[in-house]
Amino acid sequence: MATFLYKLGRLAFRRRRYVALMWVVLLAGVGFSASAAPAPPEDSFSMPGTESQKAFDLLDEKFPAASAEGATARVVIRAPEGEKLTQSGPKGDVEKLVKTLGAGPQVSEVADPFKADAVSKDGTTAYASVTYKVTATELTDKARDALTKATDDTRKTGYTVETGGDAVMAEQEMGGTAELIGIAVSAVVLIITFGSMVAAGMPLLTAIIGVGIGVSGIAALGSLLDLSATTSTLAMMIGLAVGIDYALFIVSRYRAEIADGREPEEAAGRATGTAGSAVVFAGLTVIVALSGLAIVNIPILTKMGLAAAGTVAIAVLIALTMIPALLGFAGKKVLRRKDRKKSASELRDPNAKPKLGTRWARFVLRRPVPVLLLAVVGLGAVAVPATSLELGLPDEGTSAPDTTQRKAYDMLSESFGAGFNGPLMVTVDTDKDKGAAAAAGTVGKEIAKIDGVAAVTPANGNKSDDTAIFNVVPETGPSDHKTEGVVKEIRSTVDGLGDKTNSEVLVTGATAMTIDFSQTLDDALLPYLGLVVGLAFLLLMLVFRSVLVPLKAALGFLLSVAAALGAVVAVFQWGWLADIVGVDQPGPIMSMMPIFMIGVVFGLAMDYEVFLVTRMREAYVHGARSGEAVVTGFTHGGRVVAAAAVIMISVFSGFIMENDDMIKMMGFGLAVAVLFDAFVVRMAIVPAVLALLGDKAWWLPKWLDRALPNVDVEGEKLHKQLGDFPTARQDGRDDQDTDRELETVRG
Repeated sequence: MATFLYKLGRLAFRRRRYVALMWVVLLAGVGFSASAAPAPPEDSFSMPGTESQKAFDLLDEKFPAASAEGATARVVIRAPEGEKLTQSGPKGDVEKLVKTLGAGPQVSEVADPFKADAVSKDGTTAYASVTYKVTATELTDKARDALTKATDDTRKTGYTVETGGDAVMAEQEMGGTAELIGIAVSAVVLIITFGSMVAAGMPLLTAIIGVGIGVSGIAALGSLLDLSATTSTLAMMIGLAVGIDYALFIVSRYRAEIADGREPEEAAGRATGTAGSAVVFAGLTVIVALSGLAIVNIPILTKMGLAAAGTVAIAVLIALTMIPALLGFAGKKVLRRKDRKKSASELRDPNAKPKLGTRWARFVLRRPVPVLLLAVVGLGAVAVPATSLELGLPDEGTSAPDTTQRKAYDMLSESFGAGFNGPLMVTVDTDKDKGAAAAAGTVGKEIAKIDGVAAVTPANGNKSDDTAIFNVVPETGPSDHKTEGVVKEIRSTVDGLGDKTNSEVLVTGATAMTIDFSQTLDDALLPYLGLVVGLAFLLLMLVFRSVLVPLKAALGFLLSVAAALGAVVAVFQWGWLADIVGVDQPGPIMSMMPIFMIGVVFGLAMDYEVFLVTRMREAYVHGARSGEAVVTGFTHGGRVVAAAAVIMISVFSGFIMENDDMIKMMGFGLAVAVLFDAFVVRMAIVPAVLALLGDKAWWLPKWLDRALPNVDVEGEKLHKQLGDFPTARQDGRDDQDTDRELETVRG
């Protein structure tokens, strides 16, 4: 591989105008296609194979007018102190409000509180349920404004009126602030790292082009592949981060080759052949981790993962082709201005002060046990909050206390009971036979006997009487663990009732959907972890020709992701530093967060493992002792890995400023995970473990060595062809013999 990429790098260097033009034309073409393509579809959420989804699909078929997936608003009205809504005057005001709500745009129906038994026992509070013909994302501004005006007018007459439901949720759009912050910080870090505006500009330029192509491609294919605008969020986040990092490593290696006295074209070829090989395998690990999200079988996660994986693939291709082309335009301008006229011997001043990475590596090699213990114990301590992890989906009970949704939620809990904020919907289907309403009545009576059920509403059948629905109100709120137990008990009870009533009974609703969603993710977690870690382990064995190094990499990843989850729980669930991060209301962690973090963080963690340890492997193959190899890896890669990590942290941290709770949590979790993985696991645990293992770190059984293809990531074959090293370390050879031969060559 290194030889092929070496030739590719030199070709791109020589044909730099054509290569650069090709990418610019591709960006323009994809951008034009995106602008001309139909608008992307609205966000849709489904979970194939779950009971909740099956019930929703049945409702769409049997109750088309009910708009099972239509937006809803629940308007809660409370009478002035000392009055009751059941009195003639307030009752007339409520009926007027219901009439006004019903006349609003896109409204399907409004349930009158006095007819729907939606008045509290003390008569002070009532709620009107508004159902719309379209989903929440399809509601027009006129429909939302009509709802707001109706409630405001009633509020002015002295009533307390608050509104909940997805119809009134504020639209949370990505404003572009995150990307600008990430790019700005990245520019500063690159300028400090390289000391050259030209060198700093290359990773930024290629990353922006790569993300532009990726996001535009998603938009262009949106209507064809059912990709919503949200699908591009992860692609933009990951693509920008890895795009900068991959280019950074190749440019850094090019500068090192120039410092060794290579001509620019040769330096570009060698940089692409060596650092480019690491880029390919680092990109493959990220692609494997993101594509593996398909195993969860939740369409929205699958689409986000595949879209992001495609953007990462584009970032790899750009790094391998456009970066060498840009280097052809830049030449030695990638060096600091004061270094451009220096000779190779002056750039490699033996009396120069050792780099920080070199000094750190030597420190760890002298004290591997204390460093290892301190790092492991520290990450373990941060991971402790993860033991109290509570998963769920955000609901109005976790909204900020000053929002109308939260106030409506609290008013319902106080006047009707917490369960009214998360009623369950039970469907009874007799296929094509009549009698569904009678069967639903029988089922409802049995469900009413279950502990934890507060109320069961009368059944409502469709015209053909082959399907009926009714609501079940639990005694506890949607996010309460007791509610989950009630749902499981109901489902267990209706399994037997279905046979007795010759019908199929299904339990759904927002609360049941949340429970099914969490269960789906829990069931997929271990298979997903096994798939991702297993495939990445094989890739790393190919890269490092070792069993212990990939094992160490995987265990280090588990430490970093556990610590990151602990930090997420501490901030978003416990409320630590909530004001600083911008968490309005602490609550359960989103169900998809653990599996999402495992997928993304694993890919990113392997990036740093590949970039840092590949340079160590390269030095070891070329004759360095194990300790020397560790120092060499940090000398050449430590600063660059640190810069890459800071860039990635800044990109992810920018998303913390977004309004969307999911994006905020994702940005924080990924930023913290990269911080722990890059600066604790890869910078401390990796050198400490390698120091303790010595030459055993690079052990690979001979039979496995023969079975695995040699992809030559460290460029051993390339260096032999170029005449750099007449000999290199071979399996079974004595290290001292190899060292003597190399000393002879160097002498």
